[in-house]
Amino acid sequence: MTDYIAPKDFQQQPGVHEWPLTSEGAVAFYRTGSFAESAKFAQAIAELPGVEDHRPAVDIRNDGVTVRLITYTDDYFGPSQRDLELARQISEVAARLGLSADPSAVQSVLVIPGAPNIAEVMPFWQAILGYEPRRDSPSEDLVDPRDRGPAFWFEQMDEPRGDGGGAIHLAIWLPFEEAQKRIDAALAAGGHLVRDEFAPSWWTLADKYGNEADIATVGGRG
Repeated sequence: MTDYIAPKDFQQQPGVHEWPLTSEGAVAFYRTGSFAESAKFAQAIAELPGVEDHRPAVDIRNDGVTVRLITYTDDYFGPSQRDLELARQISEVAARLGLSADPSAVQSVLVIPGAPNIAEVMPFWQAILGYEPRRDSPSEDLVDPRDRGPAFWFEQMDEPRGDGGGAIHLAIWLPFEEAQKRIDAALAAGGHLVRDEFAPSWWTLADKYGNEADIATVGGRG
């Protein structure tokens, strides 16, 4: 049986300071000097005992490696004890290879369509994206079965927009320590704050034409 961990409890555990939580689990980015060095790190992760029983998502680039850990079952999507243990092992591997984590490079992106009746629009998005319902929340969320594209989290609207247009916005999940810098940058680039009553869970900003984006963190969440 998997031991689930609340996000706030995960982040308080020793040995995981390199692993901020996003909407897609615990994520760490380790900078490297070349693609070959990145591949060497990925190979070292692949050789960890028991890694095939709980495989991480690993993205290899010429300047670094992003590793994501999440426990995904029929009734749960979030951090767990085995994610915690694997995160510590991967951090130890990185340290032996002389690699440093850069939390400022961590983020995940969600697409959030809004609809008065979610069930009426989810089939369209599932068909056009080739996605599948998320097993623990099939009536609310769609995910890429190949684990590459951003998830779609559907949001209940009280009523349609008055002009008949759709309602869709982005959510950018960041480490809590990076949120204010991203907000300041968006404001300096011509955006404006729409609402902050849900902070530090999320702040909603918009461009000059009203297109919205949330800066989201695990702050204030259970």
